[in-house]
Amino acid sequence: MTTNQFLLYGANGYTARLILEKAALFGLTPVLAGRSEAKLRPLAEQHGLTYRVADLNDHTALDRALADLPVVLHCAGPFSQTAAPMQEACLRTRTHYLDITGEVAVFEHGQTLDRAAKEQNILLMSGVGFDVVPTDCIARYLHEQLPDATHLQLAFLNDGGGISHGTAQTALENAGAGSLIRQNGRLVSVPTAHKTLTIDFGVGEPRSCMSIPWGDLSTAYHTTGIPNIDTFIGSSAGQIRLAKAGNLLGGLLKNRMVQNFLRQQLTKRISGPNEVTRQHARTHVWGRVTNAGGQTIEARLHGPEGYTLTAEAALLITKKVMAGQWQAGYQTPAGLYGADLILEIPNVTRMHPTPSP
Repeated sequence: MTTNQFLLYGANGYTARLILEKAALFGLTPVLAGRSEAKLRPLAEQHGLTYRVADLNDHTALDRALADLPVVLHCAGPFSQTAAPMQEACLRTRTHYLDITGEVAVFEHGQTLDRAAKEQNILLMSGVGFDVVPTDCIARYLHEQLPDATHLQLAFLNDGGGISHGTAQTALENAGAGSLIRQNGRLVSVPTAHKTLTIDFGVGEPRSCMSIPWGDLSTAYHTTGIPNIDTFIGSSAGQIRLAKAGNLLGGLLKNRMVQNFLRQQLTKRISGPNEVTRQHARTHVWGRVTNAGGQTIEARLHGPEGYTLTAEAALLITKKVMAGQWQAGYQTPAGLYGADLILEIPNVTRMHPTPSP
């Protein structure tokens, strides 16, 4: 084993393959892992890498896969089902844990493991990709400009990109479940798209956005302590209408037969954006903080397409951890590495904060 090796679990997934393709640029060598040898073997042979087969429910195999490697980058979703068993394995084997989730429940669960991670002297960090590195960095940056902020709003716009099968499947699992906000320090359930905003992302015309349960409802609160947080996504009028209609169809969307049918359709229709799309698409992030006196500051970020950003951010953080830049316990990306972490990724720019009109 060489010192630049880490375990890439879920290696045959869409995002993990992008990470695999870029790993050498960061001086890293992934050891591929997952539950299917039939999928891992050809992938490993194609890239001249080793692989390890381990089902998340097989503690012995999973512990063996982790035992001699310092870090796992966990990419097998949906993370609401897969994060906990991998985190438990990391605690058993004293392996640093990273993942690329954006699911609020996974972040919240990770925080409950803080003490155990400190006792085992390991790092637990979820959301090391697009979910939630750029938004977490904007949140910390704005909090540094207005330390007494009481309200935070965050939004992102995926300009010209697409989604992977894994992301679509996670969205399907949460369909009909409503949304969330952070209110007075607590997570509160609300209807899907319960709020809409028209936001100037600094590119073209202002865009309509609807509220969604983005991971920053957990991570930004942990990073900044701001007690009131709303998160939004740039959306068309049709998408907003469809999201609101989902509030009326919640029971139907959670029906097992309906879920199975929709899951089959996702498998047939969605595979993720191709390379041309990723090269031309861009991601835009907006944030606004407000204090009790009504003072308000906005900031913006512009960067690569979301999956490209995820691969580069995940590898950047993996490299930092392997270089000894980590702290034991549950951590958030900007909480540990600062607001400028996002600026270490190529083709990312941050606009200076401005008072909101």
